[in-house]
Amino acid sequence: MAGITTSPRRAGPERVDALDKVRGATRYAADQMPAGLLHAALVPAAIGRGRIERIDTAAAERVPGARLVLSHVNIGPLPSGGFILGGGFGFQSLQPLAGPDIAYRGQYVALVVADTLEAAREAAQRVEVAFTAMPAAPVPRSPGAETAAQPSLIPLPPLADKHVGDADAVFAQAAVKVDVTARLPAQHQNPMELVATVAEWQGEQLVVHEPTQNAEAVRHGLARQLGMPAAQVRVVSPAVGGGFGQKNSLQAHTVLVAIAARRLGRPVKLVVPRALVFHNTSFRPHSVQRVRLGASRDGRVLAAIHETDQQTSRHDAFPSTGSDTTARLYDIRHFRSADRLVRTDVQTPGFMRGPHEHPAVFAFELAMDELAQATGLDPVELRLRNDGTTDPVTGKPYSSRHVAACLRRGAELMRWERRRPSPRSMSLPDGTLVGLGVATGAYKAAAAPARATVRLASSGRLWVAVGGHEMGQGLRTAIAESVSRITGAPLAAIEVQLGDTAFAPQHLTAGSWGTATALPAVEEACRRLMDELQAPAGAAQPGHLLDRLKASGREQLEVRSQTRAPGQPERVFERLDGGLPAAGGPVYPEFVSFSHAAHFVEVHVEPTTRRVRVARCASVIDCGRVVSRRTARSQAEGGVVWGIGAALREVSEVDPRHGGFLNADLAEYVIPVAADIGRIDVDFIDEPDPRLNPQGVKGLGEIVMVGVAAAVANAVFHATGQRLHHLPIRLEDLY
Repeated sequence: MAGITTSPRRAGPERVDALDKVRGATRYAADQMPAGLLHAALVPAAIGRGRIERIDTAAAERVPGARLVLSHVNIGPLPSGGFILGGGFGFQSLQPLAGPDIAYRGQYVALVVADTLEAAREAAQRVEVAFTAMPAAPVPRSPGAETAAQPSLIPLPPLADKHVGDADAVFAQAAVKVDVTARLPAQHQNPMELVATVAEWQGEQLVVHEPTQNAEAVRHGLARQLGMPAAQVRVVSPAVGGGFGQKNSLQAHTVLVAIAARRLGRPVKLVVPRALVFHNTSFRPHSVQRVRLGASRDGRVLAAIHETDQQTSRHDAFPSTGSDTTARLYDIRHFRSADRLVRTDVQTPGFMRGPHEHPAVFAFELAMDELAQATGLDPVELRLRNDGTTDPVTGKPYSSRHVAACLRRGAELMRWERRRPSPRSMSLPDGTLVGLGVATGAYKAAAAPARATVRLASSGRLWVAVGGHEMGQGLRTAIAESVSRITGAPLAAIEVQLGDTAFAPQHLTAGSWGTATALPAVEEACRRLMDELQAPAGAAQPGHLLDRLKASGREQLEVRSQTRAPGQPERVFERLDGGLPAAGGPVYPEFVSFSHAAHFVEVHVEPTTRRVRVARCASVIDCGRVVSRRTARSQAEGGVVWGIGAALREVSEVDPRHGGFLNADLAEYVIPVAADIGRIDVDFIDEPDPRLNPQGVKGLGEIVMVGVAAAVANAVFHATGQRLHHLPIRLEDLY
């Protein structure tokens, strides 16, 4: 991407999958073409809420090549896979085709299978459905939307409102007060690879190829829905063309494809069109974030109150947890949160990169910028003044925290000293307004249990299997580099098996815990391998392991290991093996752990059209030890681009009358392109955090976008003097 620069440190070896990707050799789920493959297409509901009164499939069945039409009339009993946050495996509890009720526009009402994709699509268009519509409430402001306190809907201690100190009393007495209400829209992940499934029955064994971040949940969810042992289901997902939370659980269509394949006795493929992806996968929900800060005149934040109203569906309660992070952004000893959920007629929202942290930190960092203006402090100095070393919620120390180093290094990269304090005080010779903004970000440093296998063969091949999914973030490269470093094996001799339930339990890869989960298990297995061969770890030369293996008289040597997050009990492996989320953190028995970032942004605002362009970003990340600098840099650059898109482009427009998303394609769901992106400087603190794991690794994939949108909005204010509390920022907002 033109204009991107990084710090001058060594970028590291190339990605181990780079060659296969650029020459098209990487096989994704929809690339699978088993013999006898049939194709499927979906029929969506055309109402926002209601009931199917009649479904006529006769015309569809007459299409040449049509094989099967599944609907609630003929599919038979179809249990739910369960909601992933309620003890189940799916992105929502509602299972389409299980009955005639329609909960949201676009919900699947039929699946058509035919010999060709063209025939399947034509037959799907000929399915006639008669509905009885009911009034729908697709957005939180719709009549009929229902608001309730989150603790009453989900009475679990981790989701209770936070009360640290006496925030209300201290805020009331504070010398300086700031009150910000930020409105953030619904947004959708749009990875290049669409949601897809290829299902094939091999006798009593079901093999599913599906792009997923959670193959084990897909496996166990299907087993539950189909009434069969999980051991008879294999889910294969070695490469995912982007996930970002969209593919973190069992999809609504997967069981339908499996049922169709079983009835027809042939493999069936379904690729969900992007318009239906918008309506049948999780998305970032609309939210309203109110942040109040009470401070002393010298800028010390004494109290903070963070209240959130977040959209959810009628059938599931997707919780709001942004205050888990904002309570720890700074050393604030009096903090209160209140979360409310608004039930609407949509599919269940879910996790989208920086899911709660992006909107919550956006509001909080706007408030911090307003506080800097109110106290006359430089925005960087204000943030440094409120840094801390212990977690204000629990009183435990942080495992590591380098916020100040991120801020100072970012200010140096951005040449922050040139910033003039007053809004509208900087411009280019042609009158273009210039603004500089800053924001910090934080994201939990979590980890999950993992089982790993390492096998050395006499051929020289070193085979590694572990739970984890390669979604383009570079997990396979990070694992291969670590294995090479310990064993001395060349990268070309190392094969890393990810995303396949046949070889290792595949825990959900999300929440920035992928590397911190997989590496401890893999490195422990590698060290056991070295011990078995009586070879010194980290000092072996290429070929040395094979010599040791031959000397032992064995054709191959296989070792296994299992690891878990600090403080997790042994029984956590039962959740891993059962396909349930089992991550720990950020609160551990002896410490609290977060990754941190400081984002600096320079915007240029054209004086007549008011077009905003991000001319430059400088982001400095504290993510513990950087295992693979090349892939880490790529993650950071991508996260910054995501933040720019969230600030200036992305919004999922809803039809308030009939429900559904209006801009459900890449033509009208506007995302940044290369021409929108200026220079991006990336640097890392690169200080290992050995308290979290022996590798010193903390999460990276999500922290890199948390705070970027706030830095853009703060820069727009500095350029124009107009304080905007909503996203995205549009031309008309600046007139």
